[in-house]
Amino acid sequence: MDPITNPYAPGAGQRPPELAGRDEQLRAFDVVLERIARGRSERSIVLTGLRGVGKTVLLNALRSSAVRASWGTGKFEARPDQRLRRPLAAAAHQAVRELGHPRGEDVDQVLGIIKSFSQRDAPTNAKLRERWQPGIDVPAVTGRADSGDIEIDLVELFTDIGGLAADVGKGIAFFIDEMQDLHPDDVSAMCAACHEISQSGLPVIVVGAGLPHLPAVLSASKSYSERLFRYSRIDRLPREAADRALVGPASEEGCSFTPDALDEMYAVTAGYPYFIQAYGKVVWDVAPTSPVTRDDIRVAAPEAESELAVGFFGSRFERATPAEREYLRAMADAALLNSISGGADASGSVADPNGRVEQAASDSGGERDAVPTSAVADVLGRKPQSLSPARDALIKKGLIYSGVRGQIAFTVPHFGRYLRTQA
Repeated sequence: MDPITNPYAPGAGQRPPELAGRDEQLRAFDVVLERIARGRSERSIVLTGLRGVGKTVLLNALRSSAVRASWGTGKFEARPDQRLRRPLAAAAHQAVRELGHPRGEDVDQVLGIIKSFSQRDAPTNAKLRERWQPGIDVPAVTGRADSGDIEIDLVELFTDIGGLAADVGKGIAFFIDEMQDLHPDDVSAMCAACHEISQSGLPVIVVGAGLPHLPAVLSASKSYSERLFRYSRIDRLPREAADRALVGPASEEGCSFTPDALDEMYAVTAGYPYFIQAYGKVVWDVAPTSPVTRDDIRVAAPEAESELAVGFFGSRFERATPAEREYLRAMADAALLNSISGGADASGSVADPNGRVEQAASDSGGERDAVPTSAVADVLGRKPQSLSPARDALIKKGLIYSGVRGQIAFTVPHFGRYLRTQA
């Protein structure tokens, strides 16, 4: 079929043509926006899930909802090598500008506080040229959000921004991607600020997205974080939604899928949104005509898997050192051994009589990949303590996570299967 009209869009954070299976989260967020705008109390939101399930796409969709509600919004991606002040200040600057507050002197006051908040990141003896300039054309306001204690400063910043939004009957929403990569002190400050804002009833909300262990990161920082946030697990799509993600965009271009083709697509993609887009794009280019058949998908599968091996799996594997790669391969082997007794492979899949991989109905997105760290050590014939550096480095790189003490799992679905095929 014509590749120019190919409707599928695999990409990091790129919105698919059909955002299927996320209606519940979108509706719930609209309720949150309306409640906060009316002065009702609501919790901030945390989205969690494996890579490739569409957390960033959903985060962007929620931001669009806030923009349509005339809220001020700002977004940034947390990085392990960057503290909170600079990216949050840039997000706050954008959010205040979007508010459209009519009193310029009030806006300038808050912008000056944002500037002061951001510049406190520099050492006190730093020269002017060494201080980061956030692009705010008003003087910094001293004595507010510039104490140097990130927890105190963030509470004051959110309070002042929230007051500005309340003046015009709107709200402020901050969207933080890869939230698990925030510095521990910044996580603690964010929890404290959300707690304070919730108690004061100011219209400010934080929407974070991160890997499955993000709730544990927040809980380790502040014990009350379990009650502070509304947690929403973003998982692979159920069958109906996965079919809709394929059929909807295709029908717009006058194309359809046969029922057995949809069966095959769900078998190979397991309902993961990124895989649906990746396979869909290749299948469209390979299929000679509509409707797309099971044979078309089987012909396209090797090319789709090859592209995933390079762009989705391989790019992550290349970030690991030789010792870390050895650990990853041992994890894949341990996961396979751990699941053989249940008749499933390490990705939570079972093979049908034709040799095709079918996703087990009980799989909830990758937990069946979780293996004891002792099992990985057994595969390598090493003591668990000697493998701690490699394990900790892989966690910091976002390739694995530990949701339960003594257990580890891949952050990428089907990564274990990829590693075994590469071996």
